[in-house]
Amino acid sequence: MKPLVQKIHHVAYRCKDALETARWYEKHLGMQLVLSIAEDAVPSTGESDPYMHIFLDAGMGNVLAFFELPTRPEMGRDPNTPVWTQHLALQVESMEVLLEAKARLEAAGIEVLGPTDHALFQSIYFFDPNGHRLELAANTGSAKMLAALDQVKWAMLEEWGQTKRAPKHAAWMHDGSYKEMFQ
Repeated sequence: MKPLVQKIHHVAYRCKDALETARWYEKHLGMQLVLSIAEDAVPSTGESDPYMHIFLDAGMGNVLAFFELPTRPEMGRDPNTPVWTQHLALQVESMEVLLEAKARLEAAGIEVLGPTDHALFQSIYFFDPNGHRLELAANTGSAKMLAALDQVKWAMLEEWGQTKRAPKHAAWMHDGSYKEMFQ
């Protein structure tokens, strides 16, 4: 079957303040505001629910969007999902760019975790002013690593489905042994 989806058109999250959010993403991540839409009723459902919907350029045709919903209760998060789970990962050009971004974010008073070595990429983690966890990732892997993961992806998923325990097929990603395995 031919893939139905061409690309992600946009990903939308809720925000506390659309103006603050647009300015924060432009200042700290260089993402320009490309579109603002405001309505008093939801076009798809017709329900009365005023909103501001902003769209930010995430590079290469990718768009990150936010909704400010002033008449709704304060936004929260799923208390049953660990904070590290739901996040938006954004790719940067190189480790140099990743480390420069970390320094800029920290200089602006933003707490940054990492870099964390995931073998295929290294990442830093931080939160936007809405409490959304963001990840900046710089690819560091090789074609051999990707091929090794491709060979075990279904076996890992099948084992997980039966045991709900982490399969060890790709333990090399986080135990450091990839450095010798894929020289």
